[in-house]
Amino acid sequence: MAAEAQYAELARQLSGISALRRSLTRLLPFECPSGAAAVLALLSRHGEMRMSRLAELLAVDLSVTSRHVAHTVGQGWVERAPDPEDRRSRILRLTPAGAEMLTELHRRTAGLFARTLHDWSEDEVGQLIALLDRLRDSFGDCRALPHDDN
Repeated sequence: MAAEAQYAELARQLSGISALRRSLTRLLPFECPSGAAAVLALLSRHGEMRMSRLAELLAVDLSVTSRHVAHTVGQGWVERAPDPEDRRSRILRLTPAGAEMLTELHRRTAGLFARTLHDWSEDEVGQLIALLDRLRDSFGDCRALPHDDN
């Protein structure tokens, strides 16, 4: 098990990730803010779903999710269709235009990483991916974690 000082250093290093997130956000096209990009990514990864499921995956309030979805629908990237199991509900699905926008977002992100990590070996990038994946798995569903006020 790692020492407490190592965990403190890990927390310090991870707090620096916010600078990376800001760099990634600056890459987004004006018409595709980060909330919309998250909606597109989740619909691509998980397939069509109800708004309530999307809100769970985004870990935000339903009203926030609704605003993000309204934007993506307005751009033609997402469509709302009647839920065959409950006609009162809507199913959200990615459109071909949404898939194209997501491809563009991936291209921009990959380009940033390629430029920034040009001096990293393929093995080092692979190790980082594996370790970040393991970290995410260790935390699981962060929304379910109890808050420790100590």
